[in-house]
Amino acid sequence: MFNKRDRNQMRKNRHRRVRKKVSGTSDMPRLSVFRSNSAIYAQIIDDTRGLTLASASTMDESIKSQLDELDKKSASKAVGKLVGERALAAGVTQVVFDRSGYIYTGRVASLADGAREAGLKF
Repeated sequence: MFNKRDRNQMRKNRHRRVRKKVSGTSDMPRLSVFRSNSAIYAQIIDDTRGLTLASASTMDESIKSQLDELDKKSASKAVGKLVGERALAAGVTQVVFDRSGYIYTGRVASLADGAREAGLKF
């Protein structure tokens, strides 16, 4: 009998495969994205030191009230802008984008566009 493959397990396999090559340094930290059904999270990570330099999500209290009337895609763009602003405040201008195995479309692409609008380069 044919067993259907688990989509999330396939995503995790893609993520592991990409993370072998993609790593954030002090000069170019990694912008990591995690997407759930209801929220989206973004972190700027320096993998050499093991530090999170900046983070933002739709669960963040500073923008949660603004996101109530927005759809998920627009909320993702707002999160991208917020993480971009926080990264610039932390002194980060250039990042490596880690989409965590998600397809670069929809909410993931909106987050990336928002981060670019805030001034991040990747």
